[in-house]
Amino acid sequence: MSEKILGLMNTHNCGELTVKHIGDKVTLCGWVNKYRNLGGLHFIDVRDKHGLTQLGFENFRGDISKLKEVALEGVVKASGTVIARPSEAKNLEMKTGEIEISVDEFEILSNSDKDRIPFLPFAKIEATEDLRLKYRYLDLRTERLQSILKKRSDTTIVIRNFMALQDFVEVETPILYKSTPEGARDYVVPSRVHPGTVYALPQSPQTLKQLLMIGGTGKYFQIAKCFRDEDLRADRQPEFTQVDIEVSFATQDYLRNLMTALMPKIFAGLPADFKFPVMSFDQAMNLYGTDKPDISFDLPHIDVTSLFRNSSFQTFADAACNGLIKAMFVPATTGTFTRKEVDAFVDVVKPFGGKGVAWFKVAGSEVSGGISKFIDGDLLAKMQTLSKESSSNDGTWLFVAGKESIVHASADALRRHIGKSFKLSKSGYHFLWVNDFPLYEWNEDDKRFYARHHPFTAPKTEDLPLYLSGEQASLAKCRAEAYDLVCNGYEIAGGSIRIHRQDVQAKMFEYLGMGEEETKNQFGFFLEALKYGTPPHGGMALGLDRTIMLIVGTDNIRDVIAFPKTTSATDLMAIAPSSPSPAQIKELHFSWNK
Repeated sequence: MSEKILGLMNTHNCGELTVKHIGDKVTLCGWVNKYRNLGGLHFIDVRDKHGLTQLGFENFRGDISKLKEVALEGVVKASGTVIARPSEAKNLEMKTGEIEISVDEFEILSNSDKDRIPFLPFAKIEATEDLRLKYRYLDLRTERLQSILKKRSDTTIVIRNFMALQDFVEVETPILYKSTPEGARDYVVPSRVHPGTVYALPQSPQTLKQLLMIGGTGKYFQIAKCFRDEDLRADRQPEFTQVDIEVSFATQDYLRNLMTALMPKIFAGLPADFKFPVMSFDQAMNLYGTDKPDISFDLPHIDVTSLFRNSSFQTFADAACNGLIKAMFVPATTGTFTRKEVDAFVDVVKPFGGKGVAWFKVAGSEVSGGISKFIDGDLLAKMQTLSKESSSNDGTWLFVAGKESIVHASADALRRHIGKSFKLSKSGYHFLWVNDFPLYEWNEDDKRFYARHHPFTAPKTEDLPLYLSGEQASLAKCRAEAYDLVCNGYEIAGGSIRIHRQDVQAKMFEYLGMGEEETKNQFGFFLEALKYGTPPHGGMALGLDRTIMLIVGTDNIRDVIAFPKTTSATDLMAIAPSSPSPAQIKELHFSWNK
């Protein structure tokens, strides 16, 4: 432990005094957690993030009436002697429960407005989330949030030490930068000095870290703030933190090995020789309907499209010809569903475009309920050969049919819902590498390609001839040198080998529908840099917020950020965003439309 620096108002924290300190003169500072007046015997429990200590005033020679001014959550300072509690007053469940402070001197440093305090951090009834966000500084006093902040700090220290040992250099990149489209809307900052222009807050330091490779840095990392103006959810925030990494002459194997070696250092209980399974994007979509599957439980999807092409069930027959049909078999030993529960599955798939969930039950050789009248013995036998669980078990078959993208998303949502309902997830951390992503996504509405990851991702070497052909059908087949790390259904890290050839990068912008002038304005500086000797390079980013979510066992990203925003990107505490003043509008040379 490092040498203790002297000069604080307190000599100890409120969670460290024990019987070994009996007789010591000490000074404590903290918040008033409880005040008790037991017929002239006065006690105050004083608290800080380390714990709680009882103050006793039996031998206090000061003005005892001063204690009437004490309010819960007020900040006090007390000096005195550590003494043993009477045996009947000891609390062996507390670290400090065998002692108390016999107070000689007492001072209220800052009182609390006891009549208006919106909630008490240590009350048995928890305040609503909106109230806790509005008064975040009160919520931060709780043991839970302080322990999360400490875990986050400890984790970043572990990451920094690991990266330093691997010869990485930490480099800070600009926050005020150029707008470079990377898949979400930019947050922009108007420039006072250059009227009519804006800076963009970086969605990630993507081009900057690649320029560091061109500049010879070799191994870069940064715990970087990133900003994306996108629709939010429980695991997203408009500003977030990522461990950003870029390496010259890197291969996929190197970058995956790097991240695989880091995980046991930050996830407790994960053995150093833990093996991370690898799955292709196509496999993930076929089995789970998502590129970030939760493999902590089974219940894979089964493609039964071909089995229903000649079905008398017209809905499935149409879907088999024009789309996709996925099934899941839930053994009766796993769980059973009431008719009401099955009917409610429509609400699970509806947000993803699904119109409903078809079903039938199997008991022995008998089928019943739902679409059972369309299921004969031959069809059931064929389905059972596709499911390792169904061949000798009773249970329920569930189906989602329709457009391929909708079926994947709906079946994924249904699988997660069932997994949560029956508590199927195994404990611990379940990692998975997903690779061989498509390079592009085709948007049917505007008839154009979008980059699946971002426009700096390289096509796989073996697909480069397809890429260079420029033909739409060929581009649709191109795979990316991209890879994501998934844990318990969350994508916690992702990266790619980057394009390092200027001609290949220029074609990427062209294929994405960017004209020559737009490309020059947006990325001219970057294409210029690629002309002067660019080492092959790749990188990845680890989402720090999501990683801490998994470590501390919460599913709400706001829990792991000191001052988070709501799902509508609002800071309830500071009332942000706010309207600019007339002076700011004039100074920044922009018109304001409310």
